[in-house]
Amino acid sequence: MAAPAPGDPGRPGLPFGRWGTRVYEGLGFLGGAILALMTLAVFVQVVVRYLGLAVEGLDEVPRYLFVWLVMIGAAAAMHRGEHTMLEYFRDRLRPRTRALVGAVTQGAGMLLFVSLIESSLVLVPNAQLQTSAGLGLPLGYVYAAVPVGSALILLPMAWRFVASLRDLWPRRS
Repeated sequence: MAAPAPGDPGRPGLPFGRWGTRVYEGLGFLGGAILALMTLAVFVQVVVRYLGLAVEGLDEVPRYLFVWLVMIGAAAAMHRGEHTMLEYFRDRLRPRTRALVGAVTQGAGMLLFVSLIESSLVLVPNAQLQTSAGLGLPLGYVYAAVPVGSALILLPMAWRFVASLRDLWPRRS
């Protein structure tokens, strides 16, 4: 996907330059790999059940990978600026109003993800003490998707928040 035009106030360029783009594109590919694993696990589960066999814990694999898929996919979408905006409504706003709405949206989102990370500081260690019924996997690995994904989402969100504030109060030359 091509980067937005630098002069577009609603969509500043991609955050963190070339290295950030590589990292977040890598997250997109990782999300695709996770989706492929989920699909394979469901396919194998269907075939195994059709044959009358049972593989314990196989139904847990897509369920637990889905949490990671959502968080990683959300981070990749946030980097591209495709996550928290409805372009139809955004394009109908004046530039300063657009910047204000962007700053409020990004600020509220940042508060949400910071609170998710804060809650995870208690939930992940407690979940590590529990294991899944079929796989015997410590559930902390599943719950860890929330703080990891939230941190990955927060970085481009904070960058866009600052960009919105700059658009709200442009420097006079």
